[in-house]
Amino acid sequence: MDTSRPLELRLSGPPAPIDVGRLCALLDAAEPTVVVCEIGGLEPAGLAGVDALARLRLTARRRGHRLVFTGAGPELREMLDLFGLGELL
Repeated sequence: MDTSRPLELRLSGPPAPIDVGRLCALLDAAEPTVVVCEIGGLEPAGLAGVDALARLRLTARRRGHRLVFTGAGPELREMLDLFGLGELL
């Protein structure tokens, strides 16, 4: 895993399925590395945001990336805890 230069992603609003697909394709194409994903734009939290984070996490894990989410607000943290995904933060 190359940790010298992390891959940086940003979710700056409610994600459309095409956006999530594009980000997952980017993770699929990259060599295993640390991936830092800014998710502050997902507030207010919704199911689309939770689904997007879960899909990104699964893709990252499958490709050997270490995924780190940053910038989550209290509402999104609570939503992720509710769905058993609190460990993503």
